[in-house]
Amino acid sequence: MSPAPRPRSSGTDPHPVTGQEFPSPVPPGTGWPDDPATADTPVARTATQVARLARRAENVGELDALVTVCRACPRLVDWRESVATTGRRASFADQPYWGRPAAGVGPAGAPVLIVGLAPAANGANRTGRMFTGDRSGDWIYAALHRGGFATQAASDHAGDGLELHGIRIVSAVRCAPPQNKPTTQEKATCAPWLHRELELAVPTLRSILALGSIGWDATLRTVREMGWTVPRPKPKFGHGAVADLITPGGRTVHLVGSYHVSQQNTFTGRLTEAMLDEVIARL
Repeated sequence: MSPAPRPRSSGTDPHPVTGQEFPSPVPPGTGWPDDPATADTPVARTATQVARLARRAENVGELDALVTVCRACPRLVDWRESVATTGRRASFADQPYWGRPAAGVGPAGAPVLIVGLAPAANGANRTGRMFTGDRSGDWIYAALHRGGFATQAASDHAGDGLELHGIRIVSAVRCAPPQNKPTTQEKATCAPWLHRELELAVPTLRSILALGSIGWDATLRTVREMGWTVPRPKPKFGHGAVADLITPGGRTVHLVGSYHVSQQNTFTGRLTEAMLDEVIARL
């Protein structure tokens, strides 16, 4: 497997925090804040390669690097890179766009894991860090700060000083999808990354917060594949729903559901700050 190709954009733009010039999409190993990959990181170009490389990841750092150079879903690759080059939001037109899959954010071995849907086209696809630089991130990081998990109440760019403690954020799909709707095949292709994420998390994992029904379903599907005991009938998603999952070693991991922090939910009042704070307090 060859290294990731050079980006299609010929120009560069300064990073909003560091001022370093980057092309869009950003080549791995060129100095973007917290980029876990290098020019030599193996690139998965098929579903089979995703599964093989995910299994081989020995730790979270290695897994993150592999995720961020994945090119296994042609439609998602085309979309994320077209947004990064010709489809930028006007307010971000002078910024470089990450234009690659988004790795998890937060420390390895965290007792709490948050599972979301996918990066936003002008959020993590621009900043390179999950839930960073968009309205959903404004909500989740403010709530995590109130709950004692985040050092800052807001995060606009990678390299802005945000740190998470005791919690790690990942997603079911690692590339920004058109209309925020990955296909069934794209979700299946990306699934081994979450599978390995959970395998690495098991020794210290206490609870999982699923943002939205897709995060809920992806988590249940993955832990079943891993041999965990899941209640039957299948636990139903809902805000504040809780399911007790039993690992093969006999430990209980609590799965907690929350409406997603999307604008569709937060702008309409379907999800309030108090509701979000309540589920985070259960973790």
